[in-house]
Amino acid sequence: MYTVYVLLSEKDGKTYTGCTNNIERRFSDHNNGKEIATKGRKPFKMIYSESYPDLSSARKREIFFKTGKGKEFIKQNSACPI
Repeated sequence: MYTVYVLLSEKDGKTYTGCTNNIERRFSDHNNGKEIATKGRKPFKMIYSESYPDLSSARKREIFFKTGKGKEFIKQNSACPI
């Protein structure tokens, strides 16, 4: 099972989108500064996630979330306002 997730930086208000097969570890890595791409933007809160049975499907959805329409979808469906 793979999870596509969107994080919101509490520091700068920007989002980060990714996918993983271990969401708990990945979320912890982001908040503990173990990921280069997000190291300077912690702490994060998870505002949206979806599960997929395979990596291919998860990556397609991750790519969609990085488009204008995908970002609009997240704004309308996230757990908190962006």
